[in-house]
Amino acid sequence: MSTPEILRVRTAELEIAYEAHGDARAFPVILLHGFPDDARAFDGVAPPLAAAGYRVLVPYLRGYGPTRFLDPAAPRMAQQAAIGQDLLDFMEALELRSVGLGGYDWGGRAACIAAILAPERVRGLVTIGGYNVQNPQNQPSPASPAAERAYWYQWYFNTERGRLGLERNRRELCRLLWQEWSPSWRFDDATFDRTAASFDNPDFVDVVIHSYRVRYRHAPSDPRLDAIERRLAERPAITVPTVILHGAEDMVAGPRRTDQELSQFPTGSERRVVPRVGHFMPREEPAAVVDALLKVLH
Repeated sequence: MSTPEILRVRTAELEIAYEAHGDARAFPVILLHGFPDDARAFDGVAPPLAAAGYRVLVPYLRGYGPTRFLDPAAPRMAQQAAIGQDLLDFMEALELRSVGLGGYDWGGRAACIAAILAPERVRGLVTIGGYNVQNPQNQPSPASPAAERAYWYQWYFNTERGRLGLERNRRELCRLLWQEWSPSWRFDDATFDRTAASFDNPDFVDVVIHSYRVRYRHAPSDPRLDAIERRLAERPAITVPTVILHGAEDMVAGPRRTDQELSQFPTGSERRVVPRVGHFMPREEPAAVVDALLKVLH
C-alpha cells in the first residue's frame, strides 16, 4: 500500500505533517486520529470522500509520525485544550474558513473542542465515541469495576514504571491496546507496522504520558490554555450539525457513554451504534464513517 505524500504546515508551536486527498479547490474535511494510531486510520475513509468531491486532510497529531515541535525546549504537553488548539491553528495556517470534522479518541476530542470554540467554522461534525470533552477540574466519580479495569493503561501511565514501559515496549503495548479495544478486529502485522512507525516520534512518550497524567491532575497544564480549559470544564453544548457514532464492541468508549450526553448535541442529532465494531471504527468499518460525514455535510 502506497503512502500519500506528506505535506507540512507551520503553526506557532508545531510543524504539522498531514496528508491530502482530492481537489485542492473542494470543500475541506479534516479527519483526526486517536491514540495509539496515525493517519493510516483513515485509509479507507479519505478516498471515498475525495471521490465524493471533498478535499480531505489527515494531520498527524502532536507527538505522532512526522509532526514536530518547533522549539526543542518546549514542554511536550498534550492536554485536551492543546490538541483542540492545534486543530484550530492547523485550519488557520491553511486558511480554511469552514470545514467538516471527523475524529475518534484524541482526534474526536479535538474535533469536539474546535466545534465548541469556533462553531462558525465547522459545517458539520462526526464524533466517534460521543461527547469527548473532559473535565479535569473535577475528579470523576468511580466507574464500575469493569470500566475501571478497562482503563488500566491510564493508571499505568500515571506511574514511572508505566512511562518506562511505554518507552521500552511501545510497539508491544500499543498492539495490545488495539487487540483489547477492538476484540473482533483481525488486523495483520503489516497493518500494525505501517502505523507503529509513527510511535517512534521523539516526542511520542512525553506527549502520551502528559495526556494521561494531566487529566488526573498529576502533571501541570499549560497556563496559556487555562481560559480554554475553564470553558471546557463547563461542558458546553456542541451546536453544529452532528452525527454521533459508537462501535458496539468499543471497550473504551462504548455506546452507553452517550446515554446521558445527547443533551450536549443539537436536538435531533443522529446517534448510530455500529455492530461488530470496536474502538478503531475508521479502520474496521470505514463505510460507516464515510456515510455519516456525507450526511452531516450535505
